[in-house]
Amino acid sequence: MFTKETEARDLLEIVESRYKRNSTIFCSQFDIPGWPEKLSDPLLADAICDRIVHDAYTIVIGGKESMRKRKGLQDI
Repeated sequence: MFTKETEARDLLEIVESRYKRNSTIFCSQFDIPGWPEKLSDPLLADAICDRIVHDAYTIVIGGKESMRKRKGLQDI
């Protein structure tokens, strides 16, 4: 995910500017509870997640095999 604090701050800035104004789609291989450890600053991660999760629709696609393998796509 993001390893540099500036990238996490940039993401927060984008999310904040779109919050309650525009739709935003996030795709992640990590559950929301795992984001703080992936981002450089747990406080920034909490702020980002608060804005993403509030009023969100969540679609979880589970399974032991990757989507590429399930759909017969070749790894590129």
